[in-house]
Amino acid sequence: MDAFESALRLAYRVHRGQRRKGTGVPYVAHILGVAAIALEYGATESEAAAALLHDAAEDGGGEAMLAEIRAQFGDEVADVVLGCSDSLVENPADGRPWLERKQAYVAHLGDASAGVCLVSAADKLHNVRAIARDYREHGEAVWARFQGGRDGTLWYYEAVSSALWRRWPAPLTEDLSQEVKALLRAAGGGAP
Repeated sequence: MDAFESALRLAYRVHRGQRRKGTGVPYVAHILGVAAIALEYGATESEAAAALLHDAAEDGGGEAMLAEIRAQFGDEVADVVLGCSDSLVENPADGRPWLERKQAYVAHLGDASAGVCLVSAADKLHNVRAIARDYREHGEAVWARFQGGRDGTLWYYEAVSSALWRRWPAPLTEDLSQEVKALLRAAGGGAP
C-alpha cells in the first residue's frame, strides 16, 4: 500500500496542528477515521488514499493542493478528492456562502462516481457520529460550531445521506442513513 502510506504522510503534513471544530481533537483523527471506515466497507488502495486526502485540497491550499495530489497520486485519487470538496479556494474566506456550497455539493452527488460516494459517505458517517457524541455531551451548544447552525447542519446531513442512498445504495450508505436518522431524533427534528 505505497499510495496509502504516501497519502498518510501528505495528509498529516496538511492537517498537522488543525483541530476538529470546537474541540481539542486533532484533525488527523478524522482523516484516519474516514480512511478506516472506507477500508472497512471495501475501499481500494486508491479510494483509501483519497479518503486520507479528502479534505486536503479544501482545507490545505485549494487548486494548488489538488494539482499536487494529481501529480503524486494520479487522476483516480485526485478526482475522488475533487468530488469530496465543496470549495477549492486557497483562502476559505474567499469561498462561496455556506448554503450555496452545501446545496451544490448535494446536487453533484446525483451523478458522482462510486469512489466519490464511498469516500463521501465515510466522511459524513464519521462526522455524524462525532456530532451525535458531542451533542450527547454538550447539548444544543454543539450547533454553534457549525456555519449552518442546528437547522442547516441537520438539513445538510439528511440531504447528503438521501442523495448518497439514491445514487449508491450500499451497506455504507444504509449505515449513514441510520446514523443520520438517530441524530435527527436525538436533536428533535430535521430540515427547516
